[in-house]
Amino acid sequence: MVTAQQIPDILSPEFAQNPYPAYRMMREGAPLIWHEATQSYLISRYEDVERAFKDKESRFTTDNYDWQIEPVHGKTILQLSGREHAVRRALVAPAFRGSELQQKFLPVIERNARELIDGFRGTGSVDLVEGFATRFPVNVIADMLGLDTSDHARFHRWYSAVIAFLGNLSGDAEVTAAGERTRVEFAEYMIPIIHARRDQLGDDLLSTLCRAEVDGVRMSDEDIKAFCSLLLAAGGETTDKAIASIFANLLLHPDQLAAVRADRSLIARAFAETLRYTPPVHMIMRQTAKDVEVSGGTIPAGATVTCLIGAANRDTDRYRDPDTFDIFRDDLTTTTAFSAAADHLAFALGRHFCVGALLAKAEIETGVDQLLDAMPDVRLAEGYDPVEQGVFTRGPKSLPVVFTPVS
Repeated sequence: MVTAQQIPDILSPEFAQNPYPAYRMMREGAPLIWHEATQSYLISRYEDVERAFKDKESRFTTDNYDWQIEPVHGKTILQLSGREHAVRRALVAPAFRGSELQQKFLPVIERNARELIDGFRGTGSVDLVEGFATRFPVNVIADMLGLDTSDHARFHRWYSAVIAFLGNLSGDAEVTAAGERTRVEFAEYMIPIIHARRDQLGDDLLSTLCRAEVDGVRMSDEDIKAFCSLLLAAGGETTDKAIASIFANLLLHPDQLAAVRADRSLIARAFAETLRYTPPVHMIMRQTAKDVEVSGGTIPAGATVTCLIGAANRDTDRYRDPDTFDIFRDDLTTTTAFSAAADHLAFALGRHFCVGALLAKAEIETGVDQLLDAMPDVRLAEGYDPVEQGVFTRGPKSLPVVFTPVS
C-alpha cells in the first residue's frame, strides 16, 4: 500500500508536469493527507470532495475565502452563507441564465467569437491559446459589462495576477504583492465607472447589477466592484483553459473530433467530458466548522481543506475507465452537467455552484462551433504534442494548429 510520503508533493515539478498518477496514488492509498507547506488537508476521492461541496450541515464552510480571495477581490458572494448568500446570489444570477443570457448576451458572445476568428481565418494556422482562448472570454465579459474592450491587455494582466495569487500555494511574496496591487488598481478603474453607470443606466450587465434589487437589498459599489473582479478572473481563466482543453482533447481523439464536427449538438458532451477529464480548476478550498470524518481519518474543526477536483473527477469508484477521454460515456449526464446537479465537480456543487456555468457553456458552444466552421480540417501543427501547465488551474500553454482556409 502506498504511503503519503511516496506520493509526489503537490508543489513539486513532478506533480506539475503530470498530476494524474499522483492523484491515483492519493485516492488508492492516502485519501487524506496533511500538507505542511499549505497548512491544509488534501482530499482526493469523489465521495469526499462531493460531500465537501454539497454539505448541508455547515461542516464545510467558505470561510477560507476571507484570506484566500478577499485580499484581491474584496468581499464576494463566495464568502457569504445562509440568507445573506441567497439574496446576493439572487441579485446576480438572473443575468447568467434564461432569456437574459439568450437574448441579451448570446449576441455578444457570437460577435466576439466571430471578430477574433476573422483575425486568422484566412491564414491557415493559429495558436488557439494565444489567438483565441485567452482573449475570447475576457472580451466577452468586458463587452457584457459595457467596459472598453481596448483595455483587454489590462484586464488580462489583472486576472492573471489574481489567479496567480489564488494558486500561490508556495507563498511567494512577489505573487502576493502583485495580487494585492491588482485589487487597488481594479478598484481605481471600476468605482468611477460604476458611479457613472448609476447616473446613466444602460442595457449592459453593469447597469443590471446597479439596478438589481431583491427583498429591498441592492448591491453597493464595493459589492459590484468585487463581483466584476471575480467575474473577470474566474470567468476569464476557467473558460480560457476550457476552450484550449476541449480542442486539445478532441484533436488527440480524431474520431471524436469528427463526430463533433458532424453533429454540433455533441459540443456540450465534449465540454462536459473535458470538465471531468481535464478540469480548468484542479483545487478548491473549504474550511471545517467542526470535526469531519472522511476517507482516511478525521479533519479537525477550523482546518483548511484542499479539495482535489482533478483527482476526484478520475475516481474509479465513480467513473468507468476514468483516465480515458470519451464524450460518449454513459456515466456523465450532459443534461445536468452545467447545473448544481452535475455529476462532475469542475464547477463545485451545492449553494456555491458556479453562477457562470451556463455562460461558460454558451461561450464554449459558440466558440467551438464557429472555430469548426472556420477550420473544418483543423489539426495539430506538425510534431506538436499539447502540454498542460499549472497546478491550481491547468490547461495547454499553447495549441498551434493548421487548417485549410475556407473560401
